[in-house]
Amino acid sequence: MNISNLPFKSCASLCLLAATAAIAPAQYEGELTAKRRLFPEVGVGLRAIKRGDNDQTYVLSSQGVMVFDGKDHKLLTIGSPAADVSASKTTAPVAAAAGQSFAEDFDVDAAGQIYVADRGANLIVEYSADGNRLKSFHVNAPLSLAALPDGEVAVATLHDPHLVLVFDKNGRDIRDFGELEEISSREDLNRYLNSGYLASDARGNIYYAFIYTPEPTVRQYDRNGYASQTIQFTEIEAFAAAQAARKEIERQERKGKQPAFKPILTAIGVVRASGEVWIALHNRLLRFDKDGYRKATYQLYTPDGTRLDANSIVVEKDRILIGCDPLGIFEFERPDTKLGQ
Repeated sequence: MNISNLPFKSCASLCLLAATAAIAPAQYEGELTAKRRLFPEVGVGLRAIKRGDNDQTYVLSSQGVMVFDGKDHKLLTIGSPAADVSASKTTAPVAAAAGQSFAEDFDVDAAGQIYVADRGANLIVEYSADGNRLKSFHVNAPLSLAALPDGEVAVATLHDPHLVLVFDKNGRDIRDFGELEEISSREDLNRYLNSGYLASDARGNIYYAFIYTPEPTVRQYDRNGYASQTIQFTEIEAFAAAQAARKEIERQERKGKQPAFKPILTAIGVVRASGEVWIALHNRLLRFDKDGYRKATYQLYTPDGTRLDANSIVVEKDRILIGCDPLGIFEFERPDTKLGQ
């Protein structure tokens, strides 16, 4: 079912929202230094971090999906070949049926079931809370996914003509939506530049964060695919980077070769209860409220002062978890909560 032509807010409205987000005064700008590093066994190959409703932390890395309890003790590894090799070094069990050829992203639903986007096998694989493989279904080149209510899963791919595909609990494609941004006149290059990360909130809203657009951009859709707002970082401090990105796009258009770009937006985290959006531009962390107004910008550092380039963000009530490949996972105090904002 293609719902890409369903009515949604006009481009003018979305542009107005983006402009409003760009000019809103930001508060509490400065540096954030991590309190501590978590899960010291996690570092090289880190892909994503999630938090479950059960106070458990889920980590995807080259070792597979690792599950930690509220005291940071490892409970389970849903294994990859690397995890099977390391099993003898840990008392936590390895789920034997969980081999993944190349896990790109994952998410956890309210019941604790785990969904993995295996780009190498062109599969979305579902696991139970205790690591048993339940089922899988084919998706060509999955790049990111987000768990939705009622067992649905939103998936972003490298090749589909729409930004988002939604599958039901039986793995059936039930809707697709999201028009590509016109970034390049070359079709293959334009599709590559529209690659994105997915996130969702408690109401089932879907957030699509464009990885390579010169102006960092996040689109929000409701569960049925109606666009509700666009957040775009277009302030003067982002202008030089955007201009450089556009020049690189023009250069690669002329070359006519396989596209290869450095990401602009490197991670997105959505506060599930409120719909606040946090994005990372390498070691810069930006906070937007649920209406798309930018509230703050921070530079991220490890406890010893090393620059921290984020590839995963989890925002909780009183803390933020930032993941970085290869440095690992770090815990920060949440500054807006500390300041009562």
